[in-house]
Amino acid sequence: MEAKPIDLKRCAIHTRTNKPWSLAECCAAYAKRGVGGVSVWDDAYERIGSEEAKRIIDDHGLGVPALVRGGFFTSLTEQERDSSLDHNRKLLDDAAVIGADMLVLVVGATPGMSLVEARKLVTDGIEKLLPHTEQTGVKLAIEPLHPMYADNKSCINRVAEARAVCERLDHDLLGVALDVYHIWWDPDLKVEIETLGIAGRTFGFHVCDWKLDTNHLLTDRGLMGDGVIDVRGIRGLVEASGFSGWTEVEIFSERYWAMDQNEYLDLIVERLKSST
Repeated sequence: MEAKPIDLKRCAIHTRTNKPWSLAECCAAYAKRGVGGVSVWDDAYERIGSEEAKRIIDDHGLGVPALVRGGFFTSLTEQERDSSLDHNRKLLDDAAVIGADMLVLVVGATPGMSLVEARKLVTDGIEKLLPHTEQTGVKLAIEPLHPMYADNKSCINRVAEARAVCERLDHDLLGVALDVYHIWWDPDLKVEIETLGIAGRTFGFHVCDWKLDTNHLLTDRGLMGDGVIDVRGIRGLVEASGFSGWTEVEIFSERYWAMDQNEYLDLIVERLKSST
């Protein structure tokens, strides 16, 4: 499915993408280049607070697709799981303050716990969050992570598994965030994207690339066009399924973090136009 030309005003960049910059530096640089939004990682406002973060974002006229990241529901003890839920509630409050559409959930996985049991805890944890989700009006977006992270980061590794949780809990404020880095390999991807679209459960869409000779499975992501993912093709499928939300750039890269960040951002904008 051919994607439409990219509209920078409907693109956002995650603050972690430009990790060396402060939130204020990110917002100023994104707005200057015509990028319409910023997705905020919680460490970006840790020192200044959510109210000041909102002021900075509003001063630059940016939208906020997401606050990243909540989740981590699979701790071994009930006390730890309760603490995680309290932290997620605080993140939902922060998301409401800064005007984020959703809180992205990296659901967690625990060594020594079966993936089946972990997924039950994830479903239970999200269900317990839903009343606070309703109070804040902030959506919850489950992000499936690549299977290489099934050991200690996420027991939800395919779109189908995220969809199953959504279907079981059946709540309008619960959906899925699709990150091409995690889902591009899935042989059922087209059908899963279409199924999510029919149900209106695609809440977020994240772009980057998978490098052929990657040297680190967390901090060596590629910029769109650096690697093997058909980013534009997947975007076309997602938009054809009815998604009209933001295209969010989320890249963890030691190589790009070491660059001059203004030069890197210019490259991001160019690749949004040419390879997304």
